Amino acid sequence: MDDDTDPYEPGAERDPPPRRRGAGWNWLMVLALLVVTVVLIGLTSPLVLRSSKASERTQAINNARQVGIALVEFDREFGSFPDNGTMEAVAESIGYDHGSSGNHSNDYFRQLVAFGVQSEEIFFAKTAYTHEPDGIIRGSRALAPGEVGFGYVMLDATTGQNTSGNPGRPVLATPLLDARTDWSFDPGPHHGRAVVLRLDGSASVLPIRDHDQRVSVGKGRTMGENGDETVWGTGVNPVIKAPDKGPR
Repeated sequence: MDDDTDPYEPGAERDPPPRRRGAGWNWLMVLALLVVTVVLIGLTSPLVLRSSKASERTQAINNARQVGIALVEFDREFGSFPDNGTMEAVAESIGYDHGSSGNHSNDYFRQLVAFGVQSEEIFFAKTAYTHEPDGIIRGSRALAPGEVGFGYVMLDATTGQNTSGNPGRPVLATPLLDARTDWSFDPGPHHGRAVVLRLDGSASVLPIRDHDQRVSVGKGRTMGENGDETVWGTGVNPVIKAPDKGPR
């Protein structure tokens, strides 16, 4: 006999509602995906950071070499790299005050701009106190505070180097620690390394010592030291002119 029971009548047996298969698995998959994403970000972030710092270091090296070329051209014209003695000669040569008086590397590099360098970009290097140059290269607006990243090495407080000196002597260096003039360098921007341009036009990356933030040149010596078996010898007490970081 056929079962005429209406399954929708009260009291009738009904099939259980179908299960929503996969709902629990979907949440587990999302959670797993989030965990994997977080792990991948943690693994790749140091690589991205190192790649960024390497790019900034390459930029600093290339810019330093460009400044080195400009220094050689300046030396051919004025007999030395920019210093206190060449300020007036440059002003006379171009016929106006180029606004280069001062005691920062910006002020000395401004002589190069007045002499013909058409870009501020080559004086830039990434540091804790620099920002991208604004491109204004006229007078004191050229190489404004924060637009220069290189320290400038001179024979003393007023005398610049020239191409006849020891080829291994440093001319430019970055990044100076807090724009100080005591030869201390910031290990942060380039993973414990400093970018240094020498008198012969070569640029290299040298280690910054952990205990005193000085740049090591080997045999226990640091870049600013003079004396026997150094590039400075015993008769020179070099100074490094720091960039003008401006008010902070």
